[in-house]
Amino acid sequence: MNSALLSTGPVQPAQEPQTDALSIGRKIRHFRQQREMTLTQLGGRVDAAPSQLSTIENGRREPSLPLLRRIAEALGTEIGELLDPSPVDERQALELELERTQTGSLYSSLGLPTVRSKALSHEALAAIVALQRQLRSALERRAATPEEARRANRELRDQMSRDHNYSADLEAQAEELLGRIGYADGPLSQLQTAEIARSLGFSLHYVPDLPKTTRSVTDQRNGRIYLGNESAPGSDPRAVVLKALASHVLGHATPQDYREFLAQRVEANYLAAAMLLPQAAAVHLLSSAKAERALSIEQLRDRFAVSYETAAHRFTNLATEHLGIPVHFMKVHSSGTIHKVYSNDGLPFPTDPLGSVEGQYACKRFTSRTVFGVSDRFSPYYQYTDTPGGTFWCTARVLPGSGDFSVSMGVPFGYVKWFMGRETPHRSTSRCPERTCCRAAPAELAGRWAQASWPAAKTHASLLAAVPPGAFPGVDTTEVYEFLERHSA
Repeated sequence: MNSALLSTGPVQPAQEPQTDALSIGRKIRHFRQQREMTLTQLGGRVDAAPSQLSTIENGRREPSLPLLRRIAEALGTEIGELLDPSPVDERQALELELERTQTGSLYSSLGLPTVRSKALSHEALAAIVALQRQLRSALERRAATPEEARRANRELRDQMSRDHNYSADLEAQAEELLGRIGYADGPLSQLQTAEIARSLGFSLHYVPDLPKTTRSVTDQRNGRIYLGNESAPGSDPRAVVLKALASHVLGHATPQDYREFLAQRVEANYLAAAMLLPQAAAVHLLSSAKAERALSIEQLRDRFAVSYETAAHRFTNLATEHLGIPVHFMKVHSSGTIHKVYSNDGLPFPTDPLGSVEGQYACKRFTSRTVFGVSDRFSPYYQYTDTPGGTFWCTARVLPGSGDFSVSMGVPFGYVKWFMGRETPHRSTSRCPERTCCRAAPAELAGRWAQASWPAAKTHASLLAAVPPGAFPGVDTTEVYEFLERHSA
């Protein structure tokens, strides 16, 4: 066991002080004992039975305001002092935390015995409280199940839809950062990206031994951002740097749960994209293209020299807020699994019982799936899809590199008049989530082969795995710390 857990030094409270019956009762006991007064003596002065006062001091009953006034007067203190939730000393802070933990639902569900703090030495009390914190922390980490992660992801996606995937605050921060280097127009160069880093007090260092579980490592103590010598296929080195800087600019602290981790990642990605495709220039370009009925993701991609995925994602930030166009976005694996999704246009996505879309299979009739069968990977692919929620037009591309993912962006039929590719002859019909659409095999085929086939599933090992543990899921923190130790010299 970590010896720090059993330290007899100051133990910081696990949460902010709170005023409740227990804190009030402990304050009364403290001042009563300080004045060497018994419960019977105090009861005689405030016209209350000693047993009633004992119940109050133990936190099982909250005193009325008139009684609390009389108690304060009898103890020679102010009523505000009795209501102040701040413990009078470290011992009282530990006692309060111990008793609150033992009366909580989490502790009682474990069937553990309770202990009386009065009978414990300070060292024993500190040790038990520290162990309780570790137990609570371990149980909370264990509770970070895939179901909880999906629920957090769904809640964040719903919030993004309500906000039209737009943040005025992040746009303003991006503008301020670009203003530091005198950015005017055009693609943000790698040199300008490095200048932004320097303006924030960071230097960039390319190394061959970057931890494999990271895209970058920031040494906040020495003002260094470490990056790998080799970029992954399709990745943009500017984006990696800007995302690392974004977390610093936004003041991100170590995430306390998976929900906070996701929110921080979305914010960092947004701020990085807002610097790569600045709002003023991007909106001017898109507004002009809309006036000419020639909107396209390729136009954004080529104008700012970013990836197709970044351009499509950035379009969702600006389309509804500045162009009045609702949109949806999907990144889908070649197996059909939905990897990323955003929508505020009503496209019916498949969901699990928790309402999560990520991890579900996109309909085989969706543009994001049919594009994998298109031989021309150079030209954009367009398609209309009739769904139970209406007709949608989409444009999609298979991402370069391995070809394992497609990215699609689409709008309801009523908005297609603003886009290039609206004349496409490609059309599809999706009846999902009906199983007869693409989930269940045709009856004739099933009749011939259902009892005569046995496929060996190509199952990913991650299918049964829980969400990776740690504040930054999937990151080997020991590897990161060892890396920083090597390079700090």
